[in-house]
Amino acid sequence: MSLYVMKFGGSSVGDTERMKRVAKRIVEKQDEGHQCVVVVSAMGDTTDDLIDQAKLLNSNPPAREMDMLMTTGEQISIALLSMAIHGLGRQAVSLTGWQAGFRTEPVHGKARITDISPERVLSALSDNQIVIVAGFQGMTVDGEITTLGRGGSDTTAVALAAAINADVCEIYTDVDGIYSTDPRMVKNARKLAEISYDEMLELANLGAAVLHPRAVEYAKHHNVQLVVRSSFNYNEGTVVKEETSVEQGVVVSGIAFDKNVVRISILGVEDVPGVLAHVFGALAEAQINVDIIVQSGVQDGKADFSFTTSLAECDLALDVIHGLKSKLPYRDVTSERDLVKVSIVGAGMISHPGVAAQMFDVISKQGVSIKMVSTSEIKTSCVIENGNLEQVVRALHTAYNLDTDAQVFVGGPQVRR
Repeated sequence: MSLYVMKFGGSSVGDTERMKRVAKRIVEKQDEGHQCVVVVSAMGDTTDDLIDQAKLLNSNPPAREMDMLMTTGEQISIALLSMAIHGLGRQAVSLTGWQAGFRTEPVHGKARITDISPERVLSALSDNQIVIVAGFQGMTVDGEITTLGRGGSDTTAVALAAAINADVCEIYTDVDGIYSTDPRMVKNARKLAEISYDEMLELANLGAAVLHPRAVEYAKHHNVQLVVRSSFNYNEGTVVKEETSVEQGVVVSGIAFDKNVVRISILGVEDVPGVLAHVFGALAEAQINVDIIVQSGVQDGKADFSFTTSLAECDLALDVIHGLKSKLPYRDVTSERDLVKVSIVGAGMISHPGVAAQMFDVISKQGVSIKMVSTSEIKTSCVIENGNLEQVVRALHTAYNLDTDAQVFVGGPQVRR
């Protein structure tokens, strides 16, 4: 008997009919002789709807109350799914994140898990129950409800799989695996049979929405076997693991893009030691994530530098920088919002020179200017203007031999086996 953690996203449980299909899928897994722990997201657009309602009442709602509100979406899902499983004649119990033993740091909106005490989950499994756990949520040692940030249900599933020593953690979504790029944009994208933790982590951090970056980090650290597959069919999914075999002729495994990019430039700063530490220390203290950083040449003892951050954090970042001007004089600060970041990722890039140069060449042939560049051993990222995204992604996909003739699967009716 194997122990499976099965995570279903909001699209998989978007309405009662999909909820019934998920319940049937879980019961089938149990019929195969496996124990099942299920992690569920809020149904469909529930989270977005709750946010909209909150903003109608208060344009800047308190973070604590937002967490109280946001966690209700998952609680609806786990109760309904448990009822659906009972309707199929099986025993199931629904647990909130804190009932399942999740303890987090005292941060609202994007808390990190500090500890998991899964005794109640294990006890229910020993009673032959299917355990349904609410994703995305936990509780501090002081009894405050917290959320793990958007996409946190993936992290819940992987962390729980590690805590209970599950054999496999399956992430069910509306696509049947991890593709070489977003199959909604490139219809001839290649489905990957397997991908390494490192490659998946880069893709997730660079905008690929199929897995949350923290979930991949957790899986790598605890060596959790991940499988990404569809809740709408029984196709083989993509295995995420430590090392994978490099497919012949494929140097780049995937192309990711992030539409949520802003470039902020600070102009005319004195070129003295400690300037960058002062600026980025203040941004870090404000919990602002910074990505690419570029400093230009020095003229007359003054330097310019730019960095990218997310669109959601742009205004806060500008406020922080404006607050530094009395201690750190600068000539001007500007922001450019209509940008995207396109990235290529592949373990094969380590041993193949010229991969980045080919990327630059492909983008230039599309008549697109590159504004910023960032590289590592297995990825290269370019910041470009938003209006050219689709043509650039398609051109790169073809250039790196990722096009296939296979039919991409996205959503659709349940396939009976």
